Amino acid sequence: MHLVSVITVNYNQPEVTEALLKSIIDKNDYAEIQMIVVDNGSYENPVPAWKAKFPWAYFVRSEVNLGFAGGNNLGIRQACGDYLFLINNDTEITPGLIRELADRLEKNPQIGIISPKIKYFEAPDTLQYAGFTSMNYYSARNRCIGQFEKDNGQYDHLTGKTGFAHGAAMMVRKCALKKAGLMAENFFLYYEELDWCDQFKRAGYEIWVDMQAVIYHKESVSVGKNSMLKTYFMNRNRLLYIRRNAPFFKRIVFYMHFSLLVLPRNVLAYLRENKLSYVWVMFRSVWWNMINPKNSNNLGYPV
Repeated sequence: MHLVSVITVNYNQPEVTEALLKSIIDKNDYAEIQMIVVDNGSYENPVPAWKAKFPWAYFVRSEVNLGFAGGNNLGIRQACGDYLFLINNDTEITPGLIRELADRLEKNPQIGIISPKIKYFEAPDTLQYAGFTSMNYYSARNRCIGQFEKDNGQYDHLTGKTGFAHGAAMMVRKCALKKAGLMAENFFLYYEELDWCDQFKRAGYEIWVDMQAVIYHKESVSVGKNSMLKTYFMNRNRLLYIRRNAPFFKRIVFYMHFSLLVLPRNVLAYLRENKLSYVWVMFRSVWWNMINPKNSNNLGYPV
């Protein structure tokens, strides 16, 4: 039996994180786990109280918010397991989940990252993720399979290779991670797990989805409202992702697609809605990519 390091990141959600830890106590049936909780610069440090409540877990505290990738990387550096299970703190596990994913990795050494089927916690019959289609590098678009559909088992045959893992739940083979490298921390929010999957593919590994393993995600089924922060990082990182991963010709076509279609369309939409600050954010996201190298740690926006 392989040791599995379960890693989750908390940011100002101590009650949500505690619910995850309690679900692991109640539902996990895999004996060999190391639980690592990273507090990612929360305003109030919850670690002392957690150490008393959950003495079986290991806690790491960052004094600043390192973003999704940085927080997970901090936990990865503390992990002892052969397999690392990165899960959002707003998830709840199901019996057999960790064992199923670990067994799948054990049986197929080509798998670098594997995600389970993901359902919405508040709508447990509804799918959030049953795999991803491949990326269209000309437009930087792909599709999350099954999202918002009722789960009638229609995608259970898809266990196997998929376009990308889902950032809410990813089990990673540690020896593959050593070849592929850690997540790129300069994304901060959005696209980092897609970029990471491409790193693993270039290292010779496959990305899988396991439809026999299930986790529940407390993310709302309704589409969240845009914010200036989200608008900035979604656009900045879409460009950054293409810069880091697309072949030269596809990259050039994407730049034309973004400049001639996406940017004017979004700017006009914001002008119609009298959201002048969002227009500024759009251009700021583009300007960042024009003046910064693709590995720059300058986020270009206050977080």
